[in-house]
Amino acid sequence: MSDSQSRVAFITGVARGQGRAHAVRLAREGIDVIGIDICENVESMNYPNATEADLAETVRLVEAEGRQIVARKADVRDYHAVRAAFDEGQRRFGRLDIVVANAGIIRMGPESEDFLADWNDVIDTNLTGVYHTVRAALPALREGRRGGSIVITSSTAGLKAPPQLFAGVNAYAAAKRGLVALMQSLAGYLAPEWIRVNTIHPTGVASGMTLNNAMRELQQEAAAGGTNTISGMQNALPLQMLEAEDIANAVAFLVSDEARFITGTEWALDAGFSIR
Repeated sequence: MSDSQSRVAFITGVARGQGRAHAVRLAREGIDVIGIDICENVESMNYPNATEADLAETVRLVEAEGRQIVARKADVRDYHAVRAAFDEGQRRFGRLDIVVANAGIIRMGPESEDFLADWNDVIDTNLTGVYHTVRAALPALREGRRGGSIVITSSTAGLKAPPQLFAGVNAYAAAKRGLVALMQSLAGYLAPEWIRVNTIHPTGVASGMTLNNAMRELQQEAAAGGTNTISGMQNALPLQMLEAEDIANAVAFLVSDEARFITGTEWALDAGFSIR
C-alpha cells in the first residue's frame, strides 16, 4: 500500500477471528485501528462470544506490529455506543480511511425456545449493526476528502441461501443478502467521492463462530450421515475451512491503492463453494 503509514481503519468484531486478523494484517501495513467488540454473550445464540481478555489480546497483537489501537467494548446493535467508541478513536487519530464492518453472529442448529429472539438478534447484529457501523463512521470518512474504502463482511449465504426453516439460519441468510443491497446503494452514491464499497463473501472460516461445541455437534451429525444445517455445505476446493488470515489478506488488498478501481462488487472468498 502506498500512503498507508498514516491511515486509520475502523473494524467491528475486532476481539477475535476475522476481526482480529484484519486488525493485525492492516497494522502490519502501517495502519492504526479503531476497534469494537461486544465482548459478552448473546442469550439466543448457542456459542460464546469473545471476551474482554480477547479484546486485550488484539490490542497486544496490533501494538506488537508497531501501530496504535483504540479498542472499546460496544455492541453494534446500539448505534449510540458504536458512535461513542468511534468518536473516541477519531479524536485520538484525527482521520479515517477504512471501514471493515465485520461483526456478526449466527445460531446454527435448532432454534432456541424463542425463535423471534433468534431472528431479531441476528438481523439486528448482522444487518442493522452494519448500518450503524457505516453511519457512525461515514461522516469522518467523507470529511477527509481523501476517498476511502468500506468493506462489508457478508457470507456465501448472502450469495446462495441454504434451504432451511430455522429462524437463526433464515435471518443469517436474509441479513447477509441484505448487505449486498446496502453495499450497492452506498457504492453508487459514494463513488464520485472516491469512497469504494464492496462486500466479501467467505465460506466457513476457523473462528469462535465455527470452532465451538454447537458446531462440533453439527459436524459429527453430518459426518455420520445426518441432515442438518451444515450437512450440504462443501467447498469445491479440498479445504474444509479457510483461516481468518486468508480473509484478512484479501481485505488488505481490497482497501489498498492497488484496488482503487474496485467498487460495488460481491467478492466470493469461498474456495469454490458458490459453484457447487
